[in-house]
Parts: sequence; structure tokens; C-alpha cells
Amino acid sequence: MDLMEKLCRASGVSGFEGGASSLMMAELKKCCDTVLEDNIGNIIAVKGSGKPVIKLAAHVDEVGFVVKHITKEGYLYFVKVGGIDDRILLDQRVIVKGRGDVVGIIGAKPPHMLSGSERKKVVKHDEMFIDIGAKNKKDAEKRVSVGDPIVFEPNYGVLNGKIFYGKAVDDRIGCYALIEIMKKIPKNLGCTVYAVATTQEEVGLKGARVAAYRINPDFAIAVDTTLAGDMPGVTEKESDLKIGKGPAITILEASGRGVISHPKLRSLMEKTAKAKKIPVQIDVLEGGMTDAAIIYMTREGIPSTVVSIPTRYIHGSSGVFHMDDVENSVKLVLETIKALAKKK
Repeated sequence: MDLMEKLCRASGVSGFEGGASSLMMAELKKCCDTVLEDNIGNIIAVKGSGKPVIKLAAHVDEVGFVVKHITKEGYLYFVKVGGIDDRILLDQRVIVKGRGDVVGIIGAKPPHMLSGSERKKVVKHDEMFIDIGAKNKKDAEKRVSVGDPIVFEPNYGVLNGKIFYGKAVDDRIGCYALIEIMKKIPKNLGCTVYAVATTQEEVGLKGARVAAYRINPDFAIAVDTTLAGDMPGVTEKESDLKIGKGPAITILEASGRGVISHPKLRSLMEKTAKAKKIPVQIDVLEGGMTDAAIIYMTREGIPSTVVSIPTRYIHGSSGVFHMDDVENSVKLVLETIKALAKKK
């Protein structure tokens, strides 16, 4: 099993990132000078010394669920953790991280028993339940408890050529990129690079806030996913980003409510991409934010930008991405770090 697959299969619902965080800790220790876990669970790795101080961030948490209630019949009601579309939930296989990994299937009242008007409505998540095959509540409680986190069933594979799919692609492909970047940074570069696997990004960018305050870097780059538009029903006006055409450099997020990339840092990145012949796309987002949205407002302000990897079906059970975009994101961030180091 390669590193990307390990990362996608690891469990790490927001606030319960332990499995994925442990993997990040182990991998970063192989290539960094020091690695630690902070009070909120961020994995913070450092390589090199001197100025400027550059922070890279990729969130290790994934969207998921938590057990809310166990019925007398042994079914589980749940709450969503992070933004998940109710339309994709029915009949999904999930893993409850209880006393061991407990397989479950998300169910709801059969359509055969719904009225005509009910069939026209999307079933809401609070009308769904998880079937773990329990005989009753007592039987269910032998394996699960209220408060246990739940993830989509782990999956990973190749669709075609270098097009892959996997659970928690948002943002394990960013975490993968972080590791590869830190492996490739020369020890004699003359600057300090922090790689942070941030926690709780999907529920308010919480880990990024804590880590940015602690590190107080001169520059920051978030590595995350973004919405690919190359699918039926999405117009080029809505999104012209395509998988396989390069990572995206973000101009702004959430119509400006998120990060608005620092113009000089973004310009340097664009010039670096052109000079090094790295294919890139430009991303202007009306919705969605990354860790950079909170990093750039920390302390006196931190010049920040985002390198995003176009991905289909973000926040679903299987995201789809192109491996070339991941590899080019590594090249782009690495060369931008080198350019920043030369400017001191």
C-alpha cells in the first residue's frame, strides 16, 4: 500500500483525527528536523533554520459523522461533522470507530412506503439511521457508544491511467503533498519551513488558527482541494477548473469572505510556475474556504495564498483527482519556497 492510499484509508473525522495524524507524524519524522503534536492535535514539523519562516498547511481531518442516539432496536442516529450533502448518504457503507471498526449501512424508510409528495423530497440526514446488524440497544452498546466518530468506508483505487479515487481526498492529497515537499527541501536552503497537518479545518479552521499564532510565519501557503468543474451539469462559467490541467492558484475564496491571496506572494507563485513550466489554473471561489482564510488574519497579518488541487465529488465518500496535479502542486510549492528563500 503506497503512502497516498494509506492516507486516504486512514480515519480522521474532525476532532477525532488520531489515525490520520499518527500517520502524518510518522512520515514527517522521516524527513524533518523536529515534529510535535500541539494542544489541539496539529502535527507541526520543522525543517531548516533562518529567515524567512514559511508555513505550509494541509488539513488532516475529514468530514464524517458522530453517533447521536441508539434506539431500543439497536439502530444509530447520527449528526454530520462538516458539510456533507444529504443526497449522497442513503445506502452508503460506513465505519463506526467504536470498540473496533464496526461496519454499518445508512438506511431510511423504503420509498415503497412513502407518499407521492414524500418521494419528491430529499431525505434529510436526521431521518436516516445506521444499521449495524444489532439485535437491540444492549447488543449495539457492546460495540458502539454515543459520541463515537463515523467515517465513510475506506476506499482507494485507479479509475483510468493517472485518475484516482479515494475516501477523504479532501485533504489527504494535500497532506501527501506536504510530506513530499518536506522530503525535497534542501537542508541548506537557509530558511525555516514548517509543515502543519491541521485539525478541525472542516468545522471552522480551528487548528490553523492555533498553529499560525504559535509559529507566526513570514509567509503561508495552504495546500488543499478545490471544486473541479469538468462534469455534467456544471458550466464553464460556474467552474472552468479541470483535473489533469495543473494545480490552481487561488485569487480569492467565498467571494472574498475567505482568503484574498496576498498579491506579491501570488504574483511570485505565478511567475515561478511560468519560469519552471509548471501548468497551473486560476481559482476564483464563490463558496468554500481553506486554512489560509484564518492564517492570513493571525497576529499582525500573514501574507498567504493557496495551492489547490482540482477534485470531483469533494465531501463525498469518494473524491476523484489526477495524480499529475498532485505532483505539480509539490513542484509549485517547492519552487515558490526556493524563490522566497532567495528574496531575503
